[in-house]
Amino acid sequence: MYLIAIAWLYVVLLVAVADTTVMGGMLTFTFWGIAPLALFLWLFGTPARHRRAARSAAETDAGPKDRADSSPDQ
Repeated sequence: MYLIAIAWLYVVLLVAVADTTVMGGMLTFTFWGIAPLALFLWLFGTPARHRRAARSAAETDAGPKDRADSSPDQ
């Protein structure tokens, strides 16, 4: 997934450098490079975020119920 992202940024960077104006190059890099790449990484990273959240919830539920610092006899 990161290989696709790096390749896309490389291509967009070359297109932005070849633009005739600096402002046009910055807009090209932003709207053809950064914005679509952020959307791509967010969409394809969703399953990993769901797995990480489920794993975190499972660890929280399976944690020790009595902790030494919260016991009343200390």
